[in-house]
Amino acid sequence: MRFFALFVFLIVVSTACSTTTVYIVRHAEKVNEMDTSDLTPAGYARADALAETLAAKGIDSIFTTPYNRTRQTAMALSKRTGVPLKDYPGKPVEAIANRISRIRNKTVLVVGHSNTILEIARALGAKPAMSKIESGDFDNLFQVKMQKGLFHKSVTFLPTTYGQPTPP
Repeated sequence: MRFFALFVFLIVVSTACSTTTVYIVRHAEKVNEMDTSDLTPAGYARADALAETLAAKGIDSIFTTPYNRTRQTAMALSKRTGVPLKDYPGKPVEAIANRISRIRNKTVLVVGHSNTILEIARALGAKPAMSKIESGDFDNLFQVKMQKGLFHKSVTFLPTTYGQPTPP
């Protein structure tokens, strides 16, 4: 009986502990401000840079809003890894945050917009120092690592960049 109780306890402990890593980016450079806008040549180059940057990170899921520019930003990575794109609604950000919060021990990419990527990071429990993404800023790559243990939860936020630097 003790062996069985120990076995059950070990299963509970092992399933209660997890680390999920979420990469969050804004879509790459777009042709114009229309909702149906495609990426520019610089945007496609940035999408390739994103694929190069994340290809070896073990991405399990790729989430994009239902716009061409977010899908095109993630497509090079999707083709390279074989991970399909999954749509999520751009607002409210809690929808994607709740979806990600249920994922355990995976690595995820979320492609969003200048007015949502910081909000998504915050909804996941991160505390970015930035208050706004400027309209011409496309090189941010945010890493949110969520570690959940039996008695604790921690979230770390690592802001980096990728591809060609955004001019100041």
